[in-house]
Amino acid sequence: MEAESTTSVTAAAVPNTGKDLSGVAWTGGSLVGSLNPINHGFRTADGKGGYIINNTHKRYKRTRRDADGNVIDENDIQDDDIPGNVVVQFRDREGETVGEAMDVPTTAGTDELGTLIRSLLNEDDEDHSTNKAHVPYAFFAKIERITKTTNPSTGEPVLKTHTDEIDITDFNSLKAFLKEYHKQISTEQTLELTYQPLALFKVRPVTRCTDTLPGHTEAILHVSYSPDGKHLASGGGDATVRFWDVNTSTPRHTCKGHKDHVLSTSWSPDGKRFASGDKRGFLILWEPTKGESSGSIKAHSKWITGMAWEPMHRNNGKCERLITSSKDGLAKIWNVRTKRCEATLAGHTDSIESVKWGGEGLIYTASRDRTIKVWNAEEGDGKGRVGLLVRTLVGHGHRVNTLAVSCDYICRTGPFDHYGKITDLDKLKDRDSDEWREAAYKAAVAKYNAFKGTGEQERLISGSDDFTLMLWHPTENKRPIKRLTGHQQAVNHLAFSPDSRFFASASFDKKIKLWNGRSGDFVTTMTGHVGAVYQVAWSSDARFLVSASKDSTAKLWEVPSGKKAKETLPGHADEVYALDWSPNGASVATGSKDRTIKIWKH
Repeated sequence: MEAESTTSVTAAAVPNTGKDLSGVAWTGGSLVGSLNPINHGFRTADGKGGYIINNTHKRYKRTRRDADGNVIDENDIQDDDIPGNVVVQFRDREGETVGEAMDVPTTAGTDELGTLIRSLLNEDDEDHSTNKAHVPYAFFAKIERITKTTNPSTGEPVLKTHTDEIDITDFNSLKAFLKEYHKQISTEQTLELTYQPLALFKVRPVTRCTDTLPGHTEAILHVSYSPDGKHLASGGGDATVRFWDVNTSTPRHTCKGHKDHVLSTSWSPDGKRFASGDKRGFLILWEPTKGESSGSIKAHSKWITGMAWEPMHRNNGKCERLITSSKDGLAKIWNVRTKRCEATLAGHTDSIESVKWGGEGLIYTASRDRTIKVWNAEEGDGKGRVGLLVRTLVGHGHRVNTLAVSCDYICRTGPFDHYGKITDLDKLKDRDSDEWREAAYKAAVAKYNAFKGTGEQERLISGSDDFTLMLWHPTENKRPIKRLTGHQQAVNHLAFSPDSRFFASASFDKKIKLWNGRSGDFVTTMTGHVGAVYQVAWSSDARFLVSASKDSTAKLWEVPSGKKAKETLPGHADEVYALDWSPNGASVATGSKDRTIKIWKH
């Protein structure tokens, strides 16, 4: 780049000869300014009979220009600077190497890398008797970032290095990825790529309303499918819980027991119990197949804001423990079989807005006091007692509204696959039998281990009224990994994709933002709603996202490319508060202020 030093010479100093005075000005000797102090550098006419001299007394700098003559920033990197090949070493999620390091053309994209992985894994592309030949893969590369922080005790600046995992599936080639991250990755070293198989099945996008379910007499605040996708439950302002037949879209049971708005609902991972909490602090447990209450508990002094079941892979298949959170600032762990409170989690100084039960034996609570607290949920292995405070996560500047854990979907669906079935359990129909429970537990453990791999950290996302999100590794660290900005109003809902590659945030600013599930990098903004977005839900194959909005519509988005909605799902006469996508992918249910539920299918 040329130096900015300039000198102006007026028309009085230079006779007007009518000629263009542009050129190089010097007075004999060397043209280089540092060797010749009287060198005037470059001279350009000023249009008034004089001229302007640039680069006076400066060394001339070499300037790179492209084919069109445009100056190239030295910090930029061009396609020609990326080599044609790069050495790649593949690893699985457990960290084990697959094959030998090999030269791969940088023009290769995800499809070519997927073909290479299938050949290394001896998955015969010609074998159409299995679906292995068609398994799609995602690829991740680890990069090191250096961030500058301040030592809280000394106040001195400290450089910290942390590792991010970048999803390269979104890049059309290795060259595009290497160009984007050329400062963090050297093409002279081996590029290690971790592969992850994606969902083999594909969920068809929902495009039309097939049924409208009336029955509720007030606004519907919650709709949720059972873990196997065979039952649908709803709750709302009319103080009732209703169970619906998914196949015929007809009511099965209307359950009365609450005396006020039903504010929170949740299915147990085995699908045998359904819990609901109301505005008066009562927790009621239901048997979905019978439509009967199995117990009512005065759980809190103020209304219940959230609840979560213990994941099946942590409880030997019993599914007996449930946690509730409340506006009274407390969270309580209940044994639903004995109806006893096992632990009270006290520590927040204001209302708890959200609660999650993680896959590693920890519980997370988010509060209006701007903090997130991590609690121990299990005894043994040196963990201490149940309900022990492990750490407090501080970082938000306003109340924390919502949480999402990377394993939410796995914990929700328990032992069931995307068909709503359990492998090798087709013959066992009795879910109360010990054989069923043991087999379901083993299936849940295998499913969670396959999802987690080795060394995969549990990730937590929090959304706040300060318009930001924060990414945490709550099992190991109390400091946020990343602060995510971009929303212009409060964030009110978050959801990880089933494979945890992405997470979506819904905000009152009428937008949905998509983020990388591991690094927290921004992916895209989905615009189209003309009212606040209340909730989002993922398809089980993580290829689609649906959103519910104040504008009385739901919208379908394709991930990760969809900046504009693939489909708009109109029909409700008022705001759409509730939303869920069936775990088996068959349908989407929306619940509205207009007191109806609509079922959407392909």
